[in-house]
Amino acid sequence: MAAAEPAARKRRPKGHFAAGAGRAKRPRGAGRQLEAGMRGILITCNMNERKCVGEAYSLLGEYGDLLYGPEQFSDHEERLSASDREEDEDDVEAALKKEVGQIRASTEQKLRRFQSVESGANNVVFIRTQGIEPENLVHHILKDMHTTKKKKTRVILRMLPISGTCKAFMEDMKKYTETFFEPWFKAPNKGTFQIVYKARNNSHMSREEVIKELAGIVGSLNPENKVDLNNPQYTIVVEIIKTVCCLSVVRDYVLFRKYNLQEVVKSNKEDAQQNPSGVTEEQNSEVAKAETEEQEKSSKEIKEENKNQSEIESEPKGNDALIV
Repeated sequence: MAAAEPAARKRRPKGHFAAGAGRAKRPRGAGRQLEAGMRGILITCNMNERKCVGEAYSLLGEYGDLLYGPEQFSDHEERLSASDREEDEDDVEAALKKEVGQIRASTEQKLRRFQSVESGANNVVFIRTQGIEPENLVHHILKDMHTTKKKKTRVILRMLPISGTCKAFMEDMKKYTETFFEPWFKAPNKGTFQIVYKARNNSHMSREEVIKELAGIVGSLNPENKVDLNNPQYTIVVEIIKTVCCLSVVRDYVLFRKYNLQEVVKSNKEDAQQNPSGVTEEQNSEVAKAETEEQEKSSKEIKEENKNQSEIESEPKGNDALIV
């Protein structure tokens, strides 16, 4: 009889196992995956995603504190009154529920300024942002690195601000961008633009169709918006990952080397050595002009030397002058 009592105590109601099974089937990383409605920063890296996340937190934290001040953390326990705590001490079950609620609030409900979420693609990290403007923060970082030429990362390649996300279906994208593009392109605002497109783990979207439709929407907002593929005022970034479309409108895309943190810190001399064919036409004309001027200068000097030499040879020598 005594042996049957421990076995009886081990039994659990059927609802207990059903609830446990439901929790076990919850997908890994649920609640921390890239989805429509998020804003943040899309970062590409070179194989080492974990180190990339660490570098991103460090870099974004540094410039985030500089632009927006230190991040303020609120402790859920401090919001509990003294009377609530005294009541919890008298009721063990209530105290346990309160503790579970505090843990849940600190892990799921509390939104950090920067939070890494699963992007859905290899070598791509997505940092969800809260309470900041991603495009302003990333532009400030790149501007500072372009000016100082100080390298701050090793594995991060490109850092693209994502100002809005929607479902990666043509009708959803058209409906979303009609409003999304207004701050930059709706009359009286206008500007030159280009569209850069990249799709990962997605095969149902057509690059040509997306670019054509989005360019048409920009043109409908203001007919004075013109395409410029060389040096546009704005670059519309379209990054599609699985069924999520990430969008942003950025400035200085060409100047900041396509928002590549490794390239933006290189000097013009390094760029010329590594990519001689990448010299612009203006730079080529300046070099050609300088070479022409140098050649003309050398030719002029040679003529002057020849003239002086002929004058010297035509003058009478000293001994000849003495002859009568």
